[in-house]
Amino acid sequence: MPQTRTFDAIVVGSGIAGGYAAKELTEKGLKVLLLERGRNVVHGQDYVGEHKMPWDFKFRDLGDRQRYEEEHYIQNKCYAFTESTEHFFVNDKDNPYSYPEDKPFYWLRGYHLGGRSLMWGRQCYRWSDLDFEANAKDGYGVDWPIRYADIAPWYDYVERFVGISGQAENMPVLPDGQFLPPMAMNVVERHVRDKMKDIYTDRVHTIGRVAVLTQQHNGRQPCHYCGPCERGCSTGSYFSTLSATLPAALATGNLTVATDSIVHSVIYNEETDRATGVRVVDAHTGEMIEYNARVIFLCASTLGTTGILLNSTSPRFPDGLANSSGALGKYLMDHLWVFGANGEIEGFEDKYVRGHRPNGTYITRFRNVDKQDTDFLRGYAYQGRATRDSWMRSLNGYAFGTDLKLELRNPDQWAMRMAGFGEMLPYEDNRVTLNHDKLDAYGLPTLHIECSFHENELLMMDDMKAQAIEMLEAVGAKNITTMGTPEAHPPGIGIHEMGTARMGRDPNTSVLNGNNQAWDVPNLFVTDGACMTSSAIQNPSITYMALTARACDYAVEQMRRNEL
Repeated sequence: MPQTRTFDAIVVGSGIAGGYAAKELTEKGLKVLLLERGRNVVHGQDYVGEHKMPWDFKFRDLGDRQRYEEEHYIQNKCYAFTESTEHFFVNDKDNPYSYPEDKPFYWLRGYHLGGRSLMWGRQCYRWSDLDFEANAKDGYGVDWPIRYADIAPWYDYVERFVGISGQAENMPVLPDGQFLPPMAMNVVERHVRDKMKDIYTDRVHTIGRVAVLTQQHNGRQPCHYCGPCERGCSTGSYFSTLSATLPAALATGNLTVATDSIVHSVIYNEETDRATGVRVVDAHTGEMIEYNARVIFLCASTLGTTGILLNSTSPRFPDGLANSSGALGKYLMDHLWVFGANGEIEGFEDKYVRGHRPNGTYITRFRNVDKQDTDFLRGYAYQGRATRDSWMRSLNGYAFGTDLKLELRNPDQWAMRMAGFGEMLPYEDNRVTLNHDKLDAYGLPTLHIECSFHENELLMMDDMKAQAIEMLEAVGAKNITTMGTPEAHPPGIGIHEMGTARMGRDPNTSVLNGNNQAWDVPNLFVTDGACMTSSAIQNPSITYMALTARACDYAVEQMRRNEL
């Protein structure tokens, strides 16, 4: 007989959304079980790559490339994957999935307590009504069931807890938030900003808005610019589940954490029309355990959550739990990432910077804002920075011996990078399904992902490059080169997978209502990327957290009214 335990609420997944759900539900008095499929990680103690130098690693932080090709052939495509962080990424050989040969999808993930909140890029930008209204205006996807006014108070609420450093710019396309003091631009970034201000009236070049502290905040220490954040941050200067939401939840005394717990499916009772709990496979023993609760929050990441729902079948839901609409698994999205340009900036050879600022710069959206002004729908923004190459440029093939040493004594030319983040439309044929012919190590079906860029995205990619070139030329850059190809940067590489259990206004075309509540199963909530109805252009994590806090507030109120 499986073991059975009962809680008020179960939260599946401990990343950005799951960690926030655990905090909110426990602080509201609920007894909560937080389930994580991966191993336990202790804040600080298990950040084994933090503050180490390249020579502290066997392969000088470049890693065992032969082993990576055998075991991390997808994960090693991530910018944050190195010898110092590989323990935060899954082994692809042990965690397989599939995709068509002509439609690659790079599923970048980490299975451990805290999830990708330990390795994320920390950029935080609010959506505006331009984003929430886009589907309704151009007819791609269903209309969002909320607008900016519905989520704005929750952005405020979350930002005050998280700690977002940034500069207010009063741009309607990118609403300002509750900011800590901004990080400083370097001399070349300021030069580019000032030049652009003289040339353009429809865009702003500003410092990035980032979940990294510039002053003490909620018991966490300000950033000391030590280096690669994806290795872990023992001072808690960057926001993560382990540094912020998990300690808050544990402080209530209402949280139980179970790691190495692979969620098999959600248990559904057809008589009550409610989810009653979840089935979990113990990663060490293989034992099946059942946990019961009044309310379930699925926050296992877009593809993880949808995989659980697809595997949760019953006579009423033969194609996956809460899937009477048939929308489950469809409309998968990611951002178009990297497409842009680099250019050298002359005249600042006597200037350098100290420290490793964990942030870049941002150029706001200017395409298709007040009117349709391109042959593609939606738009894009740029994230970038100005840098001078270090001695690491020697890896690209410089001379040997004395010439090499002399060359590397001096920093390289200043260069400005503008990397685009573009919106991908929601298409029905971009989807995820279960592959019952290929099971994982726990006997569960693996995922088959079919996702590709369509004509709209390809047109946008070209414009992202062209506009980056134009801006760099306008500010006086030389030796401009473009970057990004759809072959080298397919869906998934942006690490912002969204959709597949979307919110909507109609239960016939969506899985969730405007409170992230399943239309078909009222005590089931989804607040991770699976809930997204469109992708916009902004890094989505702050929106996930705001939606999660809002949904938790709604769920607890419904429980108090005995409606759940």
